[in-house]
Amino acid sequence: MNTEVTDVSMKDDGLREVGWLRWYPVWSRNMRVWRKLIGPALLGNIGEPLLYLFALGYGLGGFLGKDIQGLEYVVFLASGLVCSSAMNTASFEGMYSAYTRMAVQDTWIGMLTAPLSIRDIITAEVIWDGTKSAISVTAILLVASIMGLVADGWAILVIPLAWLVGACFGSMALVVTSLAKNYDFFLYYFTLLITPMLLLSGVFFPIDNMPEMVQLIAKALPLYHALGLMRPLMIGQMPVDILLHLMVLFAYIAIAMPLAIRLISRRLLR
Repeated sequence: MNTEVTDVSMKDDGLREVGWLRWYPVWSRNMRVWRKLIGPALLGNIGEPLLYLFALGYGLGGFLGKDIQGLEYVVFLASGLVCSSAMNTASFEGMYSAYTRMAVQDTWIGMLTAPLSIRDIITAEVIWDGTKSAISVTAILLVASIMGLVADGWAILVIPLAWLVGACFGSMALVVTSLAKNYDFFLYYFTLLITPMLLLSGVFFPIDNMPEMVQLIAKALPLYHALGLMRPLMIGQMPVDILLHLMVLFAYIAIAMPLAIRLISRRLLR
């Protein structure tokens, strides 16, 4: 059995006695595995957003000027890419990595031999998805700050928001993972939801000129509300409708996480 799995059953004995902390050994295991691959992991998480930032921000931005809500396009785009990075990082972790632990390596089955339940494991996975998003966003935020694309110190609040966004999209991804038969299954989710959300939620351009029906659909999606919180903080403004944005993100977690627990329980314990 993988020694990392064994660690879950041998360490943190005291934490297992505290029911609401039983997720911690699983989260810790994921963190230790990730640290062994920290170089390529960070490069993969921040490389693509930075490429978009340079190519579109300075390339396309050179044609657009300061026409995007009074901002230089590269500044507008930077805040969108920070938010989309949180979404993509959590989605990949909640699908490809989680599926590997569930169906390929049987890591979760090994964990169930310890005093852990599916709920503990999925809770840990959601918290870990949020953690990876926060790490990824921190790296991109640092680069954006060096480039002068962050207005002031209030942008630091983007990091805990990135954790919440990661937990939201991680919960949704785990629902998809519970239904997947192979890795190719995830292409449906990316094609039918993640890519349209990326294009229609305001990452690359404002949605004000989109058809009203498209705007209504976009405003029902979590990425729109994540942007509503993150973008103002990065450009030196106070977010509006804060409670609404937070409620939508928490609502997605409240629906997706229990559903993932239920579906994965059926899959692993049948």
